[in-house]
Amino acid sequence: MKDILGDKQRPVLEAFLGQRVLVAFDFDGTLAPIVSDPEAAALPAKTRRLLERVAAIHPCAVISGRVRRDVLARVSGIPLRAVFGNHGIEPVRNPRAVRRLVKAWKYRLAAHLPSIAGVVVEDKDVSLALHYRNARRRGVVRRIMLDAASKLGGARIVEGKMVVNVLPTGTGNKGTALMGLCRRLGCESAIYVGDDDNDEDVFALAAQERLLGIRVGRSPKSKAEYFLSRQTALNKLLTRLVHRAG
Repeated sequence: MKDILGDKQRPVLEAFLGQRVLVAFDFDGTLAPIVSDPEAAALPAKTRRLLERVAAIHPCAVISGRVRRDVLARVSGIPLRAVFGNHGIEPVRNPRAVRRLVKAWKYRLAAHLPSIAGVVVEDKDVSLALHYRNARRRGVVRRIMLDAASKLGGARIVEGKMVVNVLPTGTGNKGTALMGLCRRLGCESAIYVGDDDNDEDVFALAAQERLLGIRVGRSPKSKAEYFLSRQTALNKLLTRLVHRAG
């Protein structure tokens, strides 16, 4: 992986910014720092100001694992072209059928998962998130969760940081949301910044799409070609997007 803020990568950014480019971001761990209480997550004031400036120049979007209405509240007032929730599947087609499926999953998990201290099953309306950040013996708990989730019909499992996400198959992902929006807006290319395994659906598209994938934090397993050293480096990237990488 290459540091996108390194001097040698300036021409890379310049090449993308020289055309009609869609710029998209994950929320937690990317636009906002990771915090122990997810309800307390918020855009830092400087990041908000910079993102407003970027969105005035380039079409911008946020694609988050959070419920869409939650994300909308946290980015209110920023002139974004789109906000996607639930890992890119929300807004979802045929939401009633999906909600019925998720409700059935929740019932099955309650019946089959043992009561484990520190584990939270988050009902996100059209998906479930099984959090184990506060559990003891996380490795054991993770395996139990993955085993239980693998037995759910019609489920796609996407792991994140101390969370097992259970999503309906056939509803798309962050990658399909990004490229679909890119086509609808008539953009020639896209830049996407994310920090987690659930952003890999986007990074994997770089080989076949005109896409610049940037991961927050270097990871040898990531399909992203470029990285930011830490979340706080995002403001420097936003500044370069405003000033055309120059």
